[in-house]
Amino acid sequence: MNRSFALLTAAVFLGGCQTFAPAPEDGTPPVEEPSAVAQTAEPVTYGSFSKETLLSLLTAELAGQRNRFDIALDNYVAQAEATQDAGVAERGFRIAEYLGAEQAALSTALLWAKNAPEQIDAQRAAAVQLARAGRYDESMSYMEKVLQRQGNTHFDFLALSAAESDPDTRNGLLQSFDRLLGKHPDNGQLLFGKALLLQQDGRPQEALDLLEQHPKQNDVAPLLLQARLLQSLERGAEAIPLLEKGLRQHPDDKRVRLTYARTLVEQERLEDAQKEFVTLVQQYPEDNDLRLSLALVSLEAGAWREAIVYLEELIERDSHVDAAHYNLARAYEELQELDSAVMEYGLVGPGNDYLPAQARMAELLFDNQRGEEAAERLAKARQLQPDYAIQLYLIESEALAKQQRHDAAWQLIEQALEQFPEDLNLLYTRAMLAEKRDDLTQLERDLRFIIEREPDNSMALNALGYTLADRTQRYTEAKELIEQALRLNPDDPAIIDSLGWVNYRMGNLDEAEQLLRRALDLYPDAEVAAHLGEVLWAQGKQREARKVWAHALKQQPDNAIVRSTLLRLTGSETL
Repeated sequence: MNRSFALLTAAVFLGGCQTFAPAPEDGTPPVEEPSAVAQTAEPVTYGSFSKETLLSLLTAELAGQRNRFDIALDNYVAQAEATQDAGVAERGFRIAEYLGAEQAALSTALLWAKNAPEQIDAQRAAAVQLARAGRYDESMSYMEKVLQRQGNTHFDFLALSAAESDPDTRNGLLQSFDRLLGKHPDNGQLLFGKALLLQQDGRPQEALDLLEQHPKQNDVAPLLLQARLLQSLERGAEAIPLLEKGLRQHPDDKRVRLTYARTLVEQERLEDAQKEFVTLVQQYPEDNDLRLSLALVSLEAGAWREAIVYLEELIERDSHVDAAHYNLARAYEELQELDSAVMEYGLVGPGNDYLPAQARMAELLFDNQRGEEAAERLAKARQLQPDYAIQLYLIESEALAKQQRHDAAWQLIEQALEQFPEDLNLLYTRAMLAEKRDDLTQLERDLRFIIEREPDNSMALNALGYTLADRTQRYTEAKELIEQALRLNPDDPAIIDSLGWVNYRMGNLDEAEQLLRRALDLYPDAEVAAHLGEVLWAQGKQREARKVWAHALKQQPDNAIVRSTLLRLTGSETL
């Protein structure tokens, strides 16, 4: 029986009702008008089925008309297995594919391929479903059948589907690709598929070499892969002429122009990128993702007023609304329109941009002596968005601390802890504020509570260890805590700085210098520079110490830690 069977049964039993067909691109249920039977060039072959089979298939068709696709699928899968009929199997496969029923799609695709060995579509469907299931070797055998018959396959899909596979599987696939390339050395999809596998295997240069040795001047996919490979090899500038050539060949291809625009952004050619995004928005005026990208590039290019226009368009279109409000606020900040910026930050709703918006709004208001307004807004936000209450307390506390209002920050965190008494983030913040108040007993109590609850909390371990090293003479205990933190995060520059500092306090100057140099290389922070300078000073390397401090002050001229270190050691806050 051929694939006209389902239409035939519908025409005979249902008198013209619609039946399933492959799902159209718009995502509507897979249906096909019975008139398609008359239009097809294929001769109708009548299958010989039992009454039970015909009843089951008719039930499936009726179930599909009533949106009970689960019943339709179950019946078609059962009858495909019972009858071993290619048409029934294909029908079941189409329904399963539409529903995203992976196991059913695989089983029906294999039945279809088995019972229709001459149908290329059947062999390709089996190959793709096997690849999705991670059965790559079996998939490749079906792909080879397609290649022998037609020359066009889905080797690119096979390679992409192996992205999350283990190295042994990828190596096996690479060997299979090499075997097929020996028979078909100029097959573009084979070459592209192998290049994809090489990329996924962490071998970008080999993948690039393969594409450059076998250029496909008119194929978009290899061109885009070649551009990505150049960017991954930090050779993005070389991708520009490649993509420009691709644009001349494919001026209306969205992928090429979008990749070109993004590459221009990466190469910091923002005005050129902006022009390309303008073209894209003109070509695809309903694509709001492109409009958002254009707005963001305009912001990066300093075209604040243009960015505002695009962002307001997004809000009018009810698309990316929160991101639009957040970036409108950024633009108004740059234009020094404070009230507009605060208003836009306040309009950002719950989501990815909500907390950054609240934090920036609070910082703006505090910086402009409008702290009471900031506190009122954050208190209201905690009422309206209770799920964010802890983070909002932390935002306000940090803003107060930046203003050196440590007592106010302390009172706020105490208030927060009345509501959330065992929240570890609030306790950590109180510990840090306790240090500012010289209340080391409270600091240690809070940090040890955190460590008891989370023994692997490297931040709490390091904070307690550093404080003990810096503010007490409990050096051995401090070093043990810091070393425990370092075992958890061996490359954390803050922990390495702490270990350097406790070694300095214990008199291990050479070890301290080595550790602090490493920390400064990893993270050129002023506090680390202050520590390194002090160690160098203690070693008699005053000239080198001054250079370290001078560099830190050049980056952060008002850093209090560097200034206080200078005053303590040299008698002056200036060099």
